[in-house]
Amino acid sequence: MTYFVYIIECADESYYTGVTRNIERRMFEHESRVDPKCYTARRLPIRLVYSLEHEDVNDAIAQEKQIKGWTRAKKKALIDGRFEDLRTLAKSKSNLKRTRHPSTSSGRQK
Repeated sequence: MTYFVYIIECADESYYTGVTRNIERRMFEHESRVDPKCYTARRLPIRLVYSLEHEDVNDAIAQEKQIKGWTRAKKKALIDGRFEDLRTLAKSKSNLKRTRHPSTSSGRQK
């Protein structure tokens, strides 16, 4: 079975990331507001800007979670196919976290 990880750009220029087995049907569901409480329902029109096929659902879900944790700049690099920038953007995010959130002696972050 094939699964897709996808990124939609919404009218407000935000990104929505998801996983589906049928990309055409899922796009129709987003555009038709099948779930009026869905993130995209209040941000139409939408545009599919990225998708990648996976054979294993666990791989697809793992990639979806990974992308959801990325900065907007890193998502944009992926969408634009600037794969060489992904590592640099990951390093800059981790440096930013260390700068803004120094750890305490208890190991928790403020």
